[in-house]
Amino acid sequence: MRALLLAAGLGSRLQPLTNFLPKCLMPINGRPLLDYWIENLLMQGVDQILINTHYQAALVTDYLRQSSWNNRVTLVHEGRLLGTAGTALANRDFFRDEPFLIAHADNLTRFNCTEFIDTHRRRPDKAALTMMLFETEDPRSCGIVDLDKDGIVQEFHEKVANPPGNLANAAIYIVEPVVVEYMATLGKPEIDFSTEVIPHFMGRISTFLNHSYHRDIGTIKSWTEAQRDFGMPPALPENELAWNRLMASLDPELPRLMSNLTTN
Repeated sequence: MRALLLAAGLGSRLQPLTNFLPKCLMPINGRPLLDYWIENLLMQGVDQILINTHYQAALVTDYLRQSSWNNRVTLVHEGRLLGTAGTALANRDFFRDEPFLIAHADNLTRFNCTEFIDTHRRRPDKAALTMMLFETEDPRSCGIVDLDKDGIVQEFHEKVANPPGNLANAAIYIVEPVVVEYMATLGKPEIDFSTEVIPHFMGRISTFLNHSYHRDIGTIKSWTEAQRDFGMPPALPENELAWNRLMASLDPELPRLMSNLTTN
């Protein structure tokens, strides 16, 4: 299986850190999110990854070219952001008309990818995609789902004032080619997955519950909390060296800033 790993986010709520680094390279306990994601996917059932870039793309490119992942990653630059579905559609040839995984590199998660893939393969016949879920402590900040007895999404409530539960969309999916075919019928390059694709497939979305860990690294508060509650496994030596080289090339104010944020 191949994967689309979205790494183009601007990260305005992570300023001032994103004045120096893109969201996908935010370090958690000394290791960039992107490296953690790539290793997890490639070691658990994914063979090739497409990564889109936009903001501070040169840093992402420089890091990956020096990493051990270089031969298994394809980079595509977006001068204008296309949205999750728009990126998938624009690069549909990469996925070879086969099922593929979609994830966001600015999320921090721990899950068994092989189990996720197996769950999708055992989905009900009517399901066109599988959505990962997690139990959130703040349902009003997430997209909350209602499920039937078979775990199929019946309703989707995007950041509403009175959500009906705490099962949230983790924005990690495995999609069948029919989903991309639907995207193509929309006749435009920029397509949002949550608002333009999910509603069309309501009643045809199976689910996989992540019982382990999931956090959106979208704010300074979330980033600092992740430093405290996530046990980040070490990077491979070659990738740790690539990361250290990148950090050494940046403004020396960045390490001081990160240290201040995590100790205050």
